[in-house]
Amino acid sequence: CLLLARAMGKLQSKISFHTTKYRADGSVGQTGPAGASQQHSPAHTDAVTSVAALKPDLCVSGGRDKSVAVSSWRSGAALRRFLGHEREVTKVTSALDSNRVFSASRDKTVMMWELHRTSGPSQHFPGHDLVVTGLAVSPDASQLCTGSRDNTVCKWDTETGECLGRAAISRNLVTHLCWVPGEPYVIQTSEDKTTRVWDSRELQVAHTFPAKQHIQTCCDVSQDGRYCLSCSSGSAGHGAEATLWDLRQTRGRVCEYKGHFQTTTSCVFLPRGPTLPPSIATSSSDSTVKVWDQDTAGRR
Repeated sequence: CLLLARAMGKLQSKISFHTTKYRADGSVGQTGPAGASQQHSPAHTDAVTSVAALKPDLCVSGGRDKSVAVSSWRSGAALRRFLGHEREVTKVTSALDSNRVFSASRDKTVMMWELHRTSGPSQHFPGHDLVVTGLAVSPDASQLCTGSRDNTVCKWDTETGECLGRAAISRNLVTHLCWVPGEPYVIQTSEDKTTRVWDSRELQVAHTFPAKQHIQTCCDVSQDGRYCLSCSSGSAGHGAEATLWDLRQTRGRVCEYKGHFQTTTSCVFLPRGPTLPPSIATSSSDSTVKVWDQDTAGRR
C-alpha cells in the first residue's frame, strides 16, 4: 500500500507540473507496481462515442453498440447498461447529482433513463429528422434542449415528453450543446463555424459570436457561468484552436489556445483547485490532450 501511494504521488506530481500532453499510445501510465491496477470488462462492445459526469463517483457513456452505460470511475466497473436505441448513441448527458440520464442517437431520437429503473427508458423524445448531435439538460432536469444535423434546436418537457419549441436556422448543423449553470441560456456550436447563445425561455438566439474559420466541434461553460469555450476543426496545424468567449456584457473573444495539429474534438473547463489557477483541457485528433492556463493560454 505504501509503495502504491508513493507511486501514485509521483504520477500525480508528474501530471500536475511537468506533462503538457498525453498521447493515445500509452506514454503516460504503468508507473505503479505490477498488478496494482484493477481490470474490468469493457463498458461497451464497440467504440465509446460520448461520456459525461453523473455523480461524484459515477459517469455515463454511450457507444456505437447502441447502449448507454453507467460506470464507477473509482472501481472501473460498469454498474448499469441501458438498451433501447436502434442505432449508435451520439451524445449522453445528465443533470449533475440527478438520477436521470439522457442519450441521443443516430436513430433520430433522444431517450431518458432512470438510474434505478429496471425496465426501458422512462421517456422518449422523437421529432428530429436527422441524427441528434446536441444534448443539454437544465440544472433541475425539468427541461431538455436537443440539436440535430437537420438544422433545428428543440426544447422538451422531461416529465411529459412534450416538445415545447422548435427553431430552425439554415445551415445550422448542430455539433454540441451545453446549458449555462443557473441561467436559462444554452450554448450551441455548429458546422456553420459559429457559436450561438440561445435563450431557452422563448427558444430564440440571444447572441451569436463572430464566425471562426473552421467548423466549431464542441463547447463548454465555466461553472460560474461567466465564460464559454468552443473548439475548431483543422488539419496540418491550421485551425484546431480553442476559443474562450465572455458571456457577460462584452460577449467578446477573450483568448485562444493554439497548439493542436489536427481537429480539436472537445474542450472542457477543469475544476479549480485551491492553489491552482483556472485551467482548461482540450483533446484532438492528433492523439493528444493538452492542459492550458485559462488566463494566459500557456500550456501546463
